[in-house]
Amino acid sequence: MTPSRALALVLIFSAASAQAQFCPFGETERRIVTCKEGSTMEECRALASSAGCNVVRDLPSVHAVVIEISAARVHIAEATLASAPDVERVDTDRKVLWLHNIPSREFVLPDMTDLTQKLREIKTPAAAASDPEMPWGIKRVGAADAWTRTQGEGVKVAVIDTGIDPTHPDLAGQVAGGFSALSGSKSSAWKDDQGHGTHVAGTIAAKRDGKGVVGVAPKARLYAVKVLDKDGNGNYSDVIAGIEWAASHGIKVANMSLGADEGSEPLHRAVKAALKAGMSIVAAAGNSGGTVGFPGSYVETIAIGASDINDRVAEFSSRGSEVDFIAPGVDILSDKMGGGTVSLSGTSMATPHMTGLAALAIGAGASSPSAIRLALSRAAKPLSGLTPDMQGSGLVLAGNLLKSGTRLEDGGSRMASLSR
Repeated sequence: MTPSRALALVLIFSAASAQAQFCPFGETERRIVTCKEGSTMEECRALASSAGCNVVRDLPSVHAVVIEISAARVHIAEATLASAPDVERVDTDRKVLWLHNIPSREFVLPDMTDLTQKLREIKTPAAAASDPEMPWGIKRVGAADAWTRTQGEGVKVAVIDTGIDPTHPDLAGQVAGGFSALSGSKSSAWKDDQGHGTHVAGTIAAKRDGKGVVGVAPKARLYAVKVLDKDGNGNYSDVIAGIEWAASHGIKVANMSLGADEGSEPLHRAVKAALKAGMSIVAAAGNSGGTVGFPGSYVETIAIGASDINDRVAEFSSRGSEVDFIAPGVDILSDKMGGGTVSLSGTSMATPHMTGLAALAIGAGASSPSAIRLALSRAAKPLSGLTPDMQGSGLVLAGNLLKSGTRLEDGGSRMASLSR
């Protein structure tokens, strides 16, 4: 450290120390303080804590620290941090509702005539076509066509969501561990208290035992990464911490059936860091019927839209050039927290189909995020009548994963360009 830089840090710490002696009662706000690469995490933590009243957590993958500040002193603290030579940026760590329910009109049981016809058209083994354990979405992606070669055995999959119910009969023994990023909770407190994450987990890897439902990759190893509370809320830093935990624990693919209307530079950096670490992120496109949400909008993720039993795009499914693929997302039967099953709709339900397919791609030989993306692209079939903005490359069929060249490293046009 140069003498001038050391003096600057001393002056900044001294100026802010009077405001950092205690965390006062009353309203507080969070800020994500990102430091420049030349500084250490210890220096970043010391600098950030000097302007706030509490350090919430470190975010090493984005070289940032989350601090809590008295609401009455936010502007002073931000000004102090802005003048610090080692601070790159300061972002508001907003608490966001990441789960967006589908209007009840979307929860319509499919016409049985259409369903019967669709099941005839799906080229899966005869046993699968008559298997009551398989919801229509699992059949539609032809999951069983890959099972003679791979069921995703040993592939580590993170469900970054509300947690998972590990006691559900379909998921007992499927969950290898987890982590909770929520402030004030133990890192081991990752069990689901909302239900969303359990439903997602069932579509990915519910076990094949002739009961309940079966997932796309029934031998994958699930990890519950709890970043949302029982109401579906979470701070940006909670989601970032969940991504960091998964990427640092050898997870190959992460499911993010969640989305925010606004992006965050620290969130984007965390997604980039995870990709660099070798973790693919499969993200929901969103349920607004409009533009794709975040993190699905980021080029480094694999964004998924939703289709119905008739291969039409769901009315609620967000669309745009950011959409990479489409998957079943209307009236999806999967596991219910506490036991049993429930039918839900949303791109949240489409996304785990693709995550399961990604796990099968890994089981078939795809060894890197770019190889996974390429394998999925080659296995996709465009759905008739849908534009690329609705479906990206189309619907991935599991059997095609066994035919695709998974060793090639070109990640496809959206990934290769890294721009829109």
